[in-house]
Amino acid sequence: MDRTEAQLKRRLNEDQELNYPDFEQMWGRIEQAGYVSSKGSSHAGAGSRVRHRNWRKVTVAASFSVVLMAVPVYAAVQYDWGSLLDHRSGVEAALSQNLGQPLGQTITKDGVTLTLHTALTDENRTVILYSLDVGPDGGDGKLWNINGMTLKDGPGRSGNQEFNNQQWDEKNKRYNGYFETDWTPDQETAKVSLTAERIQLYSQQEVDLKLDTDSPERQSFPVNRDGLESFSVQPFKEGTDHLMLSTAAIFDDPEAKNWAFPQITAYRGGQLVKNSRAGAMGKPGDNGEYTSVQYYKPADVPKDQTVYKLDYTKLERNIDGPWAFDFELSKKKMAGATIKTALDLPLEAGNTDNRIEQMVVTPTQVRVSVRSKAKPFSELPYVNYSLEVGGRMLEGGLWYSMSEDKELIAVRFERPSDLEITKDTPMTLVGNYKVTRHGDDKKPLQLTNISSEKQTVIRETGGYPVQWTYYMQGEDLYVETRSDDPKFGGVNQTHIGTGKDRIVSKIVSTKFRGDGNNRSIDVYENFKGTEASIYMFFYSTNEPDKETRVQLQGQ
Repeated sequence: MDRTEAQLKRRLNEDQELNYPDFEQMWGRIEQAGYVSSKGSSHAGAGSRVRHRNWRKVTVAASFSVVLMAVPVYAAVQYDWGSLLDHRSGVEAALSQNLGQPLGQTITKDGVTLTLHTALTDENRTVILYSLDVGPDGGDGKLWNINGMTLKDGPGRSGNQEFNNQQWDEKNKRYNGYFETDWTPDQETAKVSLTAERIQLYSQQEVDLKLDTDSPERQSFPVNRDGLESFSVQPFKEGTDHLMLSTAAIFDDPEAKNWAFPQITAYRGGQLVKNSRAGAMGKPGDNGEYTSVQYYKPADVPKDQTVYKLDYTKLERNIDGPWAFDFELSKKKMAGATIKTALDLPLEAGNTDNRIEQMVVTPTQVRVSVRSKAKPFSELPYVNYSLEVGGRMLEGGLWYSMSEDKELIAVRFERPSDLEITKDTPMTLVGNYKVTRHGDDKKPLQLTNISSEKQTVIRETGGYPVQWTYYMQGEDLYVETRSDDPKFGGVNQTHIGTGKDRIVSKIVSTKFRGDGNNRSIDVYENFKGTEASIYMFFYSTNEPDKETRVQLQGQ
């Protein structure tokens, strides 16, 4: 796989509009099985990142559209999906048991063919497997993507969480695709429509940046092409541990914001330097900027040996839809192997905020539903979850509700093909690495003699020593917090003053639950004065060794 596909896979996968100001809550939603994207978006398969410079245009064929209905059942179910399902053992298990529903529908437009092969639906999810044929050169320095894919029933209802992805199949010279939604039919069968808004071809573009990472000032670079007007970068050094680059892109074509995903890439000796930890992409700025945060280890990007570039995606070709398929979806095959169990169990002893309500076991997946009444918003206290089934451990992912019932959170586990589960099989939910939020510290910290000189105050918070560093940079006041004790999880966000006249900071840095990073950077733009009373919304503490075990069934 070439650099284009690898880059875009990661970008389209991360294209989540962050729920500002709480990055941790947002990332919990992204963590759903490791690949969830926003509704209607898609991403391509992962692979090595190899630089590719020889872009070739695609000759546009005469426009035509045709639907083919009669594809052999065997071919639909037994299609070679390559590595597409490597992390979806439950889907592989259902296919191996011949539980897939053959679809065999094809639409061709402008020389591009989209084919639906197989559907799987049970009480937990609906999956559609498809292929995209763009010609034998589809994987050669190009990336094709399907946008706006959604599944609706007759009344027009769809899932709250939908995503699709595809990866280039070098052997068969086509893309293999996977669509999933949390919507399932209320009855055994339902008439549905799967539609895609458009299919697009992208290329990867680069712009050289003369970036000075030793300067703390924001540096702006004109672009003026492909809908991108300018790009700015502000470096922050976290000692010798991390170099944080806060970026902002301004577009003169608003449509380009939907696919450009501008970010920095760093090269040392011609080799791409990997980010040192997870950042964040796509938080909107006050004036519509596309902002991001990226991290590097300073030792990996020495000033005299590192070249920085702006990397973004350009739309080369667009084939508008709708691409629409109508068919009847059936979960009859799955129903006989589905076990529903009503539960009323605390997630941990003494915890009244989080109770396990239900477990649903299907041929593809195990779903454990937990109702969380935690404040200020629903979330589970543990970062990692696994399911012990008859002595075997399955790793799970959190699915936060996108529906009106915000209290309901699901932990989902892919089911291996060789794992037998009955109503008597011993099953235990295991949670580890506890993170607790605290909103009890309402005492303000007095910042005095505010100037361009960095000043540090040590204040105890929750029994942990926390360093508060503040300074002016230009017209803006920066406030940084950190602790040398890793059990302190960090300060979420700060504000100056209280009541309706309070001034809320903007979060510059990112941190995620359980990542070991407790450093935060807030900024107050256009700050006036030399003193301030600063408050925190809340802080968190970490217990990496804390574990809870809940027996769900069996002895």
